[in-house]
Amino acid sequence: MIVKDQIFINGKWVPSAGADVIPVISAISEETIATIPAGTAEDVDLAAQAAADAFPAWSQTPADERADMLHKIARGMEARVDEITTTIVSELGYPVRMAEAAHARASIKDLQIAADSLRDIVWSEQVGDTTVCRAAAGVVGAITPWNGPMRMVSLKAGAALAAGCTVVLKGTELAPLSSFLFAEIAEEAGLPDGVFNLVSGTGPVVGEALVTHPLVDMVSLTGSVRAGRRVMELASQSVKKVCLELGGKSANIILEDADLETAVTRGIEDSFRNTGQACGALTRILVPRSRLAEAEQLAIRAAESFVLGDPYDPGTTLGPVANAAQRQRVRDYIQVGIDEGARLLTGGPEAPEGIERGFFVRPTVFSGDNSLRVAREEIFGPVVVIIPFDSEEEAFQIANDSVYGLAGAIWAGDADRAKKLASKLRAGRIRINGSPVNLKAPHGGFRLSGIGRESGRFGVEEYLEYKSIG
Repeated sequence: MIVKDQIFINGKWVPSAGADVIPVISAISEETIATIPAGTAEDVDLAAQAAADAFPAWSQTPADERADMLHKIARGMEARVDEITTTIVSELGYPVRMAEAAHARASIKDLQIAADSLRDIVWSEQVGDTTVCRAAAGVVGAITPWNGPMRMVSLKAGAALAAGCTVVLKGTELAPLSSFLFAEIAEEAGLPDGVFNLVSGTGPVVGEALVTHPLVDMVSLTGSVRAGRRVMELASQSVKKVCLELGGKSANIILEDADLETAVTRGIEDSFRNTGQACGALTRILVPRSRLAEAEQLAIRAAESFVLGDPYDPGTTLGPVANAAQRQRVRDYIQVGIDEGARLLTGGPEAPEGIERGFFVRPTVFSGDNSLRVAREEIFGPVVVIIPFDSEEEAFQIANDSVYGLAGAIWAGDADRAKKLASKLRAGRIRINGSPVNLKAPHGGFRLSGIGRESGRFGVEEYLEYKSIG
């Protein structure tokens, strides 16, 4: 049992002004494994004041010194990578190899990229007789989600600190221990007092106090569309800058001349990463109607190859979803798909056989059309729908027929042709023939998928403003 009884404000671990605590429930055991303080608006006020006081000095610190500090924090994370991995597994139940590679080590890489990106930013340029400079946006309120608890802290805090901003973080209360680890490592690295602050708590209390605080200049949220709308609503009252990375219902377009087996198999793997709890997951697989039956069989085989169970067992390839509410939500969506007439190819709403504990959901594949709720709404679980198309033009019409626009993929026999077709797809990140995600390239979306971009130089620039002098 881990007891976190302090929050991090102005370089010190201090008690919360409130007496309440929040239990942390393991997705594997369904038992309480930790408690954290339920922070208050008073805590946010102290943290925001500390960040505002630290901002003038930190924003004027030379960029190379800020980069050095981020690299120092990254080295501190490297030294504790096993602890970070174990923490993520204990909270969310992700298989340990995936938790280490895609969460712990990727978080370190994100910090290193943010630091190295500073040399690629044009900090000052002449426009006629005017000098145009880049300046830090100010105090940042960062609100991070539970599906990537350390990566989202590294992405947001790393980019903001690199830009010269100071930060007040509200880490997710559902998988919060990573945010405490980040604060500990930042403290050990010698980050100046007040530059990074952590207030744990809930969205309605700590999150809303952060978004509305007069000393907070900018808010960066990764979360649901509902949370993004609420942040925009509250931030608009003081006209704060916002960066929102929200939901997705991304299309995996497999063209007639593509390697169907590879495309379907890799598409299922992408959709089921993080147990399907990934905003950019390719959860709509679009295939030529002439190859639908073949694609269905390939998808069934791929989905049924996943092994559910103990995340520390090397043979386990799919963990539970994050919590009981999420398990019920995903199972309800699977039932909705059945009720609406989608063809259930594998999986279903029932509990997986042989597993008595943990928030597990059966990996599920439907075949249907784009009018189904399971094809239009973000489920955030291991659920995929296969949709046939009759022409290349129709494939892109189906892909773009969505309120989201976060990610997408195109598979074709000719990669260059696929790249040219990418201009037809309204999405922020488009992968060609299974290309790996470039962590230096921007991540973000169109429509309800959000505003702004994260990752690399582009992520750092979200936390900068232009200033014209002369």
